[in-house]
Amino acid sequence: MEMAISFTTSSSSSFSISRPSSRIFSSSLLPLSNQLSGLRLSPLPFSAAKNALQFHRRSPSRRIPIRCSVTEATETAAEKKNQLMRRRDIRNIAIVAHVDHGKTTLVDSMLKQAKVFRDNQFVRERIMDSNDLERERGITILSKNTSITYKDTKINIIDTPGHSDFGGEVERILNMVEGILLVVDSVEGPMPQTRFVLKKALEFGHAVVVVVNKIDRPSARPDYVINSTFELFIELNATDKQCDFQAIYASGIKGKAGLSPDDLAEDLGPLFEAIIRCIPGPRIEKDGDLQMLVTNIEYDEHKGRIAIGRVHAGTLRKGMNIRVCTSEDSCRFARVSELFVYEKFSRAPADTVEAGDICAVCGIDDIQIGETIADKASGKPLPAIKVEEPTVKMAFSINTSPFVGREGKYVTSRNLRDRLDRELERNLAMRVEDGETADTFIVSGRGTLHITILIENMRREGYEFMVGPPKVINKKVNDRLLEPYEIATVEVPEEHMGSVVELLGKRRGQMFDMQGVGSEGTTLLKYKIPTRGLLGLRNAILTASRGTAILNTIFDSYEPWAGDISTRDQGSLVAFEDGTSTSYALSSSQERGQMFIGPGVDIYKGQIVGIHQRPGDLSLNVCKKKAATNIRSNKEQTVILNTPLDYSLDDCIEYIQEDELVEVTPLSIRMCKNPKIAKKTR
Repeated sequence: MEMAISFTTSSSSSFSISRPSSRIFSSSLLPLSNQLSGLRLSPLPFSAAKNALQFHRRSPSRRIPIRCSVTEATETAAEKKNQLMRRRDIRNIAIVAHVDHGKTTLVDSMLKQAKVFRDNQFVRERIMDSNDLERERGITILSKNTSITYKDTKINIIDTPGHSDFGGEVERILNMVEGILLVVDSVEGPMPQTRFVLKKALEFGHAVVVVVNKIDRPSARPDYVINSTFELFIELNATDKQCDFQAIYASGIKGKAGLSPDDLAEDLGPLFEAIIRCIPGPRIEKDGDLQMLVTNIEYDEHKGRIAIGRVHAGTLRKGMNIRVCTSEDSCRFARVSELFVYEKFSRAPADTVEAGDICAVCGIDDIQIGETIADKASGKPLPAIKVEEPTVKMAFSINTSPFVGREGKYVTSRNLRDRLDRELERNLAMRVEDGETADTFIVSGRGTLHITILIENMRREGYEFMVGPPKVINKKVNDRLLEPYEIATVEVPEEHMGSVVELLGKRRGQMFDMQGVGSEGTTLLKYKIPTRGLLGLRNAILTASRGTAILNTIFDSYEPWAGDISTRDQGSLVAFEDGTSTSYALSSSQERGQMFIGPGVDIYKGQIVGIHQRPGDLSLNVCKKKAATNIRSNKEQTVILNTPLDYSLDDCIEYIQEDELVEVTPLSIRMCKNPKIAKKTR
């Protein structure tokens, strides 16, 4: 076997392995990597060095110019032939990572060090998570644009969601950039979403800078993380140039970065240098006909719809007459009323935007994501944006409970249809179809959380409706029934591992990897499991591990039907009359199971008021009052009630089964039996 290895010894050591096409990575090289600080993986031309061991020595310096093979190949023969050129004064990057690996916090530090804010200006944490729902849940849901200037170079930064259910956002954004910052936790290493976003970026041919974040954690293991990331590159069929990634070690919360985990600079200078040197500028056709692909849409009360995208060719001007194209045969004309570019943390008005820059365009009322803003005379559309198909669906219908209209502002099927149609305009990964009745709509998404965020937003906007249980979207290929499978990664303390393994086994999960994580006594379990088995799993795992387990999932593939899966062993406690709950009735009802309600709550017939301790549903009267008698008692009986379960919207959607619904209103979330399905109560 032929192998070429190159080492560079200095304060920023680089470690390079060239691999043959058979994708072989020698594990015997791993101990050697532990002796080097600041590893960087860089392939050598395989034909140029057979079994050659080469050493190069440079003068030590904290910030040595970073040599990236991706940057060097700036102009290929194809580019020169098409008269394409690279802009040197702009870098367009997306920051991608698994959920909770610290990318939004890292962006905060980048903005602060680029002097985006005044010295006396109050800046809250996670400034890019501007949505109320994002701040409450601590996750990024929508991608956002910002920009900074470093050494006369404008860096357009796009913060992307980390959860796999919002992968559609990430896929769209990759159309706007030339490179990505792949943020990886210094302990956990590459996780399921890391694989997803990296796979998409490599398919686009983007340059990658790997940022090992949270390097200041006590159990950080940077050598393991770098080697695992390199193996992931190989698994995803990355080219040799893509495997030549620059590794930067950083602490996002402290605003420090360096080329070695033991030698961090006092700021993020090494990270900015890596972006400028390792990520190429946008490839443009400066004198060509105007072309801009719309990859995102925002709405402003005064300006209307705002189209966001990168200008691929030509120059866009304020007041310009343009053509909006969806395909070769479908075009319409419009005019650009206002033009904005991203400067620091806000949109700044601009008269012209040249190819390569990201901008926002106003004045086109009916613009859609995926359309091309082109030259009026000879404009041609760019390839449309494609995203993966949804895997989960839920039924939305109007509220039919006795409490309809008490709290909501929009309650009719027309209101519901209009709102879902508006969501489709900017959420490409979602689908809406008509249901069995005129007041029912089937909403399909990338996962339960994807649809739950929509439900929560609609609820806050004043909508009142009902949703059914999530169902997986199956396929039939050659008369075989296929269902979606996902890769589930569970991080659990060793003492609770047994109960978690048993739970996943019942849901048809197949373990394919198990390993210890750091020095914290935690085990990482990796399973391949049907998406059906994941419905309701999060709460069950938290119960089995006493709230200590962390579950992450990502779609893998469609495979043959796995068989029946039992996702819930217990039935529901159902109220059989309208009224107000009383302490007297609840004291006897709580012996039958766990209650969702306390005393003094309005109840209607068919509402789910608790979890039965046995299989099957049980009807209860939770509104019964104590009969008044004329017999005097020296002491009233003391009623002790258990604390009711407080289920969130996500918990309720995971809990319900085929014959149950969740009633969603601006102020309340209730569960009830579906009156259209035959009763199963006893």
